[in-house]
Amino acid sequence: MDSNKDEAERCMELAERYLREKRYEEAEKFLRKAQKLYPTKKAEDVLAKVSKQNQNPESEPIVRKRRITPKETTHTQACNDYTKEQLEHIKRIKKCKDYYEILGVNKDATDSDIKKAYKKLALQLHPDKNKAPGAAEAFKAIGNAVAILTDVEKRKQYDMYGSEEERMQSTQAHQNHSHYNYTRGFETDITAEELFSMFFGGGFPQQEFYMRRPRRWARQQDAQAQHVYSQQANGYTTFLQMLPVLLLILLTMMSSFFISDPVYSLHSNTKYSVPRTTQGLKVPYYVKENFHTEYQGSLRRLEISVEEEYLNNLRHACFREKSYRETMMWKARNFGDQELFIKAKNIEMPSCKRIQELQGT
Repeated sequence: MDSNKDEAERCMELAERYLREKRYEEAEKFLRKAQKLYPTKKAEDVLAKVSKQNQNPESEPIVRKRRITPKETTHTQACNDYTKEQLEHIKRIKKCKDYYEILGVNKDATDSDIKKAYKKLALQLHPDKNKAPGAAEAFKAIGNAVAILTDVEKRKQYDMYGSEEERMQSTQAHQNHSHYNYTRGFETDITAEELFSMFFGGGFPQQEFYMRRPRRWARQQDAQAQHVYSQQANGYTTFLQMLPVLLLILLTMMSSFFISDPVYSLHSNTKYSVPRTTQGLKVPYYVKENFHTEYQGSLRRLEISVEEEYLNNLRHACFREKSYRETMMWKARNFGDQELFIKAKNIEMPSCKRIQELQGT
């Protein structure tokens, strides 16, 4: 019933507008629809007045029906600007109890099966395409599901502890007469839109993001830490007695070590002000003024490190450029905007272009 609340409010707005225009028949139509979707005392009272007015047309003149303009048709369709199939997808996900059920796969599913299921659902639930109530939450839910189930360690933890966690939340939700909150638990540190872009705009680099561990797992780890702490309480007393001796030994050892600054930087600043260029790929980098006297290592190995760091930075930048370009092209195709598609296709990717130049060299 809650999923229809937003639609009912939009119908109430249309009904109130028709009342101001004294178009009582149209107002009654949308009031009845609002009351059917999400019954309220306000809608019931207004509907009673309008029904009485329609039964006594002589009390106030009723404006004759006129042809509805395209603009008004757009506003009217706001009460139902999504398909029944789109709404059914959202209702199904809201009833799910775990991430496997959300994606519609079994617990033996491979990464390929999971990603294929996500892609299919993502195209149906993306908020730009699905305007049904709850689409944004459902879109986030499938993003959480694929992020966990395609990560080996997180999936193992979820299989071990996730079910119990979900049962506890589901029991509590049942006692409070509310639905299970399927968007909680494991959540990525990136948005659902960024996750969507990774699938439809240039790969799925799992190593570039991580997920928070489940709260149940965190509580168990904390409990274990407390248990270890209580067992070793007596050992800390001995440690405190030996602390002065240990500090003396530690200071003696630290005297032979020091933390040094990096040998080079890819960006010029006050500390790294002397420009240099690698012999191989001609990559510019910067060193300190005392570089020639202080650095005793191999210059060739140093320049290899410079070139590797430079190329890694270019690859990351190129991936972001491709993701953005593919996302814009997908949106253009989705909305059938040829002009936007051409514009997206011609987006420049300087980092990718630079990588091609270096590969050619």
